[in-house]
Amino acid sequence: MRKESHLLVKPLKIPGTYHSITPETANWNYLSFGAREMRRGENWEHSTGDNEMVIVLLSGNFRVKSDKGTWETKNGRKDVFSGVAHTLYIPRDSRFELTATSDTLDIAYGWCKSDGEYPAKFITPEETPTVIFGGDNATRQFNDLVPPGFACSKIVVREVYTPSGNWSSFPAHKHDERILDAEGNVLEPVQEETYFYKFQKPEAYAIQQVYTADRSLDEIVRPRHNDVVMIPKGFHPVVAEHGFHCYYLNFLAGTDQCLANTTDPDHEWIYGSWKTKDNRLPLVTAQMNKH
Repeated sequence: MRKESHLLVKPLKIPGTYHSITPETANWNYLSFGAREMRRGENWEHSTGDNEMVIVLLSGNFRVKSDKGTWETKNGRKDVFSGVAHTLYIPRDSRFELTATSDTLDIAYGWCKSDGEYPAKFITPEETPTVIFGGDNATRQFNDLVPPGFACSKIVVREVYTPSGNWSSFPAHKHDERILDAEGNVLEPVQEETYFYKFQKPEAYAIQQVYTADRSLDEIVRPRHNDVVMIPKGFHPVVAEHGFHCYYLNFLAGTDQCLANTTDPDHEWIYGSWKTKDNRLPLVTAQMNKH
C-alpha cells in the first residue's frame, strides 16, 4: 500500500497545540502555521519577534491582552459551519497573552517575517468580506479574513466553504514563480500555502491534487478533519466528498501580499463555461454568530 504524501500533515493527538508547521519542518522559506485547543481560563503567552501573525477563531471565545491593544470576542462561532471567523492581526515586535473564555477554544494562526511596521487590527465577522465565487459545481464561498491590500507585510488569509460534491481552488492555479508585467505589477508571486481542513463529520474527506506542469510533483491526497495539506509549489485543485460540506483555511506568505496566480492553461476555458451559481451558498453568514 502506498504511503501517504509528505504534503499531508496529520494533527497531533495531544492536548494543546495539535499543529506546528515551520519553514524548517516544511522545507520552505516563508510560512509557519499552528493550531491549538484550549480550556476555559488557559493562557497562551507569545512574542512575535520579527514576525507578523494572524490568529483565526475556529470555535469558542478568547480575550487578548497585548502591548498593542486588548480585544475580546463575545459571539465566537460554535464551529466553523456555524458562522464567520473573528480575525486578529498582530504585528512584529509584539507581546500578547491569549486567554480562553469559553469551555473549549479552537484557534489557528499563521506567521511570517515582516518587513515593516503595521498596526494591530481586530476584524469581526460583520466586517469580514464574503464572496461567492465560481459557478455550477465549482461554486464556493470565500471569507476574506486578511485580503490583498490589508495593511501588513506578506501574509494573506482566507477561509473557504465548498459545498458537498463541488470543486474548489478550480480552475487549477499556481503561485510559485514571480512574474511582473511591463508596469511592474505582480502577475504571479512566489507564495507558500497551507490548507487546513475541517468537516462536519469525522468520516468526511476531500481530495486534493498538487502538481506541476512537468509532473515532477504530482500528488493526490485525501485530507480529513483537522488535516493540513502543504502547497510548496504547483497547481492544487480540491473536490469535496459528496454528502459533506468542506471547510479549509488558507494561509499564504511569500514575495508579495496578493492573491495573483496563474491558471493551468488546460483549464482556462472553464471560466467562460459557468451558467449558474450554486444556490446552497452562502453556507455561513455573520448573522449565524449571534445564535
